[in-house]
Amino acid sequence: MRIFALFAAVLVGSFCISAAHAQPLFVSHADRAAYHSVQEAIDALPIQGGDIQIAPGIYREKVKVSKSGVHIIGSGKKPNDTVVVYGDGAINVGETARSATLDASGDDFRLDNLTIQNDYALNPANPSSQAVALSVTGDRDVITRVRLLGAQDTLFAGKRPNGRVSRQYFSNCYIEGHVDFIFGDAKAYFRQCELHGIANQAVVYTAQSKGASDEDSAYVFDHCRLTADPAARYVALGRPWRPYATVVFLSTKMDAPIIAEGWREWTPGKTITLKTANYAEYKSSGIGANPAGREPHSHQLTDSQAAKWSLRAFFGEATDWLPSGR
Repeated sequence: MRIFALFAAVLVGSFCISAAHAQPLFVSHADRAAYHSVQEAIDALPIQGGDIQIAPGIYREKVKVSKSGVHIIGSGKKPNDTVVVYGDGAINVGETARSATLDASGDDFRLDNLTIQNDYALNPANPSSQAVALSVTGDRDVITRVRLLGAQDTLFAGKRPNGRVSRQYFSNCYIEGHVDFIFGDAKAYFRQCELHGIANQAVVYTAQSKGASDEDSAYVFDHCRLTADPAARYVALGRPWRPYATVVFLSTKMDAPIIAEGWREWTPGKTITLKTANYAEYKSSGIGANPAGREPHSHQLTDSQAAKWSLRAFFGEATDWLPSGR
């Protein structure tokens, strides 16, 4: 029995190593392609995940990733070449989370060089609704060179329902929308990303939802750029979805007409969450920067205070999951 157990352990170990180095699965519209949809390829991966490459093209489908270790990359020259798109709204599917075009709940998820879009709002016949492009709720997730297109609630960067901390890293991404279009309670770091407000009567870049003072949850935007369409109105950095919402902008170029106070109340006249939220900036620049006139409960950080929100400080020493050259 001991020999059999040892043989089984070696066999399982060998399988895991082989799977980790397996050739990627390819998704393409070509007739001879093994997989014609992204979901087909995901379903074909082993339980420990694997790599998927997607050929340039438009893939109209909803995608769900519950396995850990799934890495998806667009094989085109740029993110615009490969587009995964769908058009569900929360009003139709019962809740915001279900509207996501791509829902990734597994740990160690990687997404690179493609576009994820929810085009629900592009249909003028559709009533106003939350419509998520990307939902990520796993731990150690890395999103690089990805375009996220939507309107209300474009990106949900949050925790799993069990409340476990979800560390997420976004780099060189383009994210667009209008109301609360980056929202949730993950521990998420955004590096050199562009946040773009589309035409609407109100634009709110963030709706972070840290619910307790001791919760390990925050959004940090480091050397990012904020832009907006000319028809975007009442552009705000964020509003607190939960009482202890935490958002920090470091060395951000604010090329958008942000309201003078920067931050707004969740429901003006009804909620008082700005008193408990942790909203801060460090060396903002551009037409939207206004350090002297910001909301009184927000903060302008000193050099030493800003250092506490650096990438290494934010994630501690456990940064081996981050891409090299970050």
